[in-house]
Amino acid sequence: MKKNMGTIDKAVRILAAVVIAILYFMGSITGTTALILLVVAAIFILTSFMSFCPMYAPFGISTIKKDK
Repeated sequence: MKKNMGTIDKAVRILAAVVIAILYFMGSITGTTALILLVVAAIFILTSFMSFCPMYAPFGISTIKKDK
């Protein structure tokens, strides 16, 4: 797997996962919506630590800054 996620992309995903977790533990989201969002948060954390997003690969997208 070739890395295709830049620093800002990873930070935004981790921040989104943290917000989802906070909303869940505060009881703001519940039920099926909460479960779906927790799965999304887990995927965000996993892809951030791997620096690879499988959804970017087929389209050739990369958010890594290119050196000039």
